[in-house]
Amino acid sequence: MSKLLSPTQVGPFPIAHRVVLAPLTRMRAEAGAIPGDLMVEYYSQRTSRGGFMISEATIAAPDGSGYLGSPGLHDDRQVAGWKKVTDAVHAKGGVIFAQLYHAGRQSNAQLQPGGKAPIGPSEIAHGGVAYTEAGWVPNTPNRALTVAEIHALVESFRSAAQRAQDAGFDGVELHAANGYLFDQFLQDGSNKRTDEYGGSFENRFRFLREVTAAVISIWGTDRVAVRLAPSGTFGDMSDTNPQGLFTYVVQELSKLHIGYLHLIEPRVIGNSDDESADPNPVASELLRKHFKGTIISAGGFTALSAEAILQASDADLVAFGRHFVSNPDLPDRFRHGWPLNAYVRDSFFGGTEVGYTDYPFYRETAKAA
Repeated sequence: MSKLLSPTQVGPFPIAHRVVLAPLTRMRAEAGAIPGDLMVEYYSQRTSRGGFMISEATIAAPDGSGYLGSPGLHDDRQVAGWKKVTDAVHAKGGVIFAQLYHAGRQSNAQLQPGGKAPIGPSEIAHGGVAYTEAGWVPNTPNRALTVAEIHALVESFRSAAQRAQDAGFDGVELHAANGYLFDQFLQDGSNKRTDEYGGSFENRFRFLREVTAAVISIWGTDRVAVRLAPSGTFGDMSDTNPQGLFTYVVQELSKLHIGYLHLIEPRVIGNSDDESADPNPVASELLRKHFKGTIISAGGFTALSAEAILQASDADLVAFGRHFVSNPDLPDRFRHGWPLNAYVRDSFFGGTEVGYTDYPFYRETAKAA
């Protein structure tokens, strides 16, 4: 049997295989950032007995949205919607963590309370787009957070972590990748602060450290995780010393004994929609040496490349995005060698059940043929 399909452990949970549903922004939440029945069906379809999944990026504070249709856990009214999701996953024997995030400067004033400017560690011009009622629009220039506001955000994440527990999740992953708020604090291309939250590696890591500790206070260490993108440039991200920075961050996270570290690998050239992918990423191969716990890798993997990274022991599980979008039964397809449905990129972000819950399971496809 392949290592990809062999059992393992994530935090306190025995997991039947190593095929993980990656956290995928799908933007199908209902008004008020509340998960509805369509989202329940989506997660239920992709649940396998003993399988592990991570929710899409879920807004942890009222000013944290970068995309209309993203769900939240910053309001008590959102808990009941998520409870329907977690109940459906648990009924089929799955384990699900909530991914909590704040978009930071990757937002538009149309998504902000009172139409205010988005927030970030420093006021720096940047590009990128947000999704609003007007469609995809340029990000609004952000303002810099005060220290008091940073402290308040730590408490927002603590409260969101408690709501995740109330909603029946099995744990929480902090989204510190892809140019969102934690990433903006970590990297010096976006963080020019001169106070205790800027400058040194230690200072730039401080916000993420404080939020991780706050979430651990709710969940304990083994049900808390962090996602990083050491080679990521999405959102105009950059750092003058990424290898030094992320080595430090991972070493510090290892000391906290978190349940797992989730690393995004740039897609391999030749197997990617992005032909500019970095062939020498600062990710699992390097950072495995500095993290003592479980590692999940993500980033354009196929069954073959996933098996390879597991056999090399650079990761313990592999998260799949695009292929899990279009194949709700992806672990079974890998197990039996069944062909994969093709994904439709135009339906990834927002919309209806089309390109969301209407992808067929293999047996349905075989019957139709």
